[in-house]
Amino acid sequence: MPQYERHVFVCENVRPEGNPRGCCAAKGSAVVRARFKALVAEHGLQGRVRANMAGCLDQCEHGVTVVIYPDGVWYGAVTVADVDEIFTRHVLRGEIVERLHIRDAAAPDAAE
Repeated sequence: MPQYERHVFVCENVRPEGNPRGCCAAKGSAVVRARFKALVAEHGLQGRVRANMAGCLDQCEHGVTVVIYPDGVWYGAVTVADVDEIFTRHVLRGEIVERLHIRDAAAPDAAE
């Protein structure tokens, strides 16, 4: 199978209500991923771009978290209203959307 030009992962991890780290699923990650998938289809990019659900990306405090490979660019606090901009600017043009960019997405000391 050929590599994708862009692979978009959207955290849909579920944590118990009240968890201090937060929960991407509770912040609307399923609709964020659904919009990415719809844009892939609308632009006829199936087989070239893929949008997938991810488990915990260990950036819960930044949720909804999205990471785009092969670029390794992480986005935080993504809402469905942000998806079209990320898709147009990053997926199609390779530009980073700075206002949502998580600069240091290193895993925190505390494990899940």
